[in-house]
Amino acid sequence: MGLIENIQDDGLGGLEHNVVTGQLEKLVSWSRARSSWPATFGLACCAIEMMATGGSHYDIARLGMEVFRASPRQADVMIVAGRVSQKMAPVLRQVYDQMMEPKWVISMGVCASSGGMFNNYAIVQGVDQIVPVDVYAPGCPPGPQTLLHAINTLHTQIESGELLRRRQGGAGIVVEQLDGQGETQLVRLGQK
Repeated sequence: MGLIENIQDDGLGGLEHNVVTGQLEKLVSWSRARSSWPATFGLACCAIEMMATGGSHYDIARLGMEVFRASPRQADVMIVAGRVSQKMAPVLRQVYDQMMEPKWVISMGVCASSGGMFNNYAIVQGVDQIVPVDVYAPGCPPGPQTLLHAINTLHTQIESGELLRRRQGGAGIVVEQLDGQGETQLVRLGQK
């Protein structure tokens, strides 16, 4: 009776670790990583790059992510692409709350990650103030290669089980920018 109650309360975490459950955990992690469906939250120019990633040239169907879900109840990965306004922040949180557990978040672009060049009262200075972010994709806008790298990093973390062990504030992994854009230098006004 205690085993069934543990499974009902904690799911797979309620089972003691043994040969069968160890293999079952690997199978569940592998299937979660290979069948994650994104809930799109395209808000600005980064959304165009996200759409390009879904096109035939980059083909995220090979990663099991070809179905961009319009319903948050069918999605488990949220890709926040672009700047988030203060007015849009409660909507973003509501969509995140409606997603089924386990769920993950990719912050795409500097506007979503830190507010970017929009340092004012109307733009949220980092989506991590609203939802826990697992992977940050840098760039303005990050190209499809960078988003694919972020997705592959997320899949690796899902498959290892690391993200499920620390779900409090997101993993906060920053990936390398792979789309050929170089780092930009900060130029202060009045300096050459």
